[in-house]
Amino acid sequence: MSTAEVQRPAMTATPRELGYRMPAEWEPHAATWLAWPHNPDDWPGKSQPIPWVYADIVKHLARVEDVHILVNDAAAEKRARGILRRNAVNMTRVRFHHWPTDRVWTRDSGPIFVRRDPDAGRESAFAPVAVTNWKFNAWAKYENWHLDDQVPDRVAGLLGVPQWTPAIDTPNGPHRVVLEGGSIDVNGAGTLITTEECLLSEVQQRNPGLSREQIEKVFYDFLGIDRVLWMNRGIAGDDTHGHVDDIVRFAGPNTIIAVVEPNRYDDNHLPLAENLDRLKSARNREGGAFEIIELPMPDPVVFDGQRLPASYANFYIANGLVLVPTLNQSADRKALNILAEAFPTREVVGIYSGDLIWGLGALHCMTQQQPGP
Repeated sequence: MSTAEVQRPAMTATPRELGYRMPAEWEPHAATWLAWPHNPDDWPGKSQPIPWVYADIVKHLARVEDVHILVNDAAAEKRARGILRRNAVNMTRVRFHHWPTDRVWTRDSGPIFVRRDPDAGRESAFAPVAVTNWKFNAWAKYENWHLDDQVPDRVAGLLGVPQWTPAIDTPNGPHRVVLEGGSIDVNGAGTLITTEECLLSEVQQRNPGLSREQIEKVFYDFLGIDRVLWMNRGIAGDDTHGHVDDIVRFAGPNTIIAVVEPNRYDDNHLPLAENLDRLKSARNREGGAFEIIELPMPDPVVFDGQRLPASYANFYIANGLVLVPTLNQSADRKALNILAEAFPTREVVGIYSGDLIWGLGALHCMTQQQPGP
């Protein structure tokens, strides 16, 4: 069946009702999506090296899967192609799309894909992969987000796959739910991790008035989630109000990587210790404990008087590969070794991110995986 012939499910049925679920990041990818850097103000005073960091990342990704790159126009594509070719990137696996963006953090603004397993027990005519199109409002902080909010719809149209726009009925009418990909992580088997700071605090202003139960029900319906593990808050310097991809990540269906800070005088010590306690008390679907791997924080990264959200947990899992942000610190090697043990069947590669993190994001923030069929 061709893409154009894929049956479009009625939008009255939820992804869960049709057998879709959000797969874990380590499940096979068809591609990675990212947006090429174009706004120097995103890295004030440090923007010149950023395209070369991107080229290094794309070079590794193009070894193992296709890479879709969003650029503002033909001139931007030409510049990006030149940098990628000079960096010896396998250009046969790179696809460009002239879709203007506000920023480049595709993890948060891009589509969150769901996958329908072949044994879902329903008609095989439904597309194996679909898109959930959540509202993006630039972390409730910036006014220029409308271009980024269009990305999921553009991707669904290009791929010819169904999409859902999650919404909740309220007394004021339907509320399109705000969700960023960096605020959640899943094990592919029905469990999701997030933070109260990001999704429940009134400060965050993503979904004012929505309860914990309402948010969990949306995860149940649109991502196939049965259980939510709620952490408390994120790390110092996080511009996103507590994204989980800097603090806690799944490394397997029952394995969780938790960032720790042993220095009692560091601002991250107490919140990370509380998150670790919650994880140790958490139980899986069978009632057992999760295997927890502790990952150290780097030494504080400060630039121009600002504490930056540097964390080794902001890694990205690709086909046979794990890309890890490094910072030219002694803790880099320890973090890489821990992650190599956590992902024994994958190549673990460090990507210097000391300049990239000045944009308040790193490797996981800039990438979004498209699962394979």
